[in-house]
Amino acid sequence: MPYISVKAFPMDEETKRKTAEQILEVFQKTWGAEPEWVSISMEDIDPEEWDDRVRNAEILPNRDKLMILDGVKQYKS
Repeated sequence: MPYISVKAFPMDEETKRKTAEQILEVFQKTWGAEPEWVSISMEDIDPEEWDDRVRNAEILPNRDKLMILDGVKQYKS
């Protein structure tokens, strides 16, 4: 716990590494997670495949689980 899966347009390895390190820091500071508890994956999705593979297949069907949708906070009261 936790497992974080990031799907995004392709980025260079340095950007992915920095992003993963910052995500790890957030979970250490905010959740109190030990580094060995955290797993992070990065998956490149081509922009022309984004809607079919991610938005329509994963994001929209899971609106009830989203914390932020298209930049808009969806926090429950």
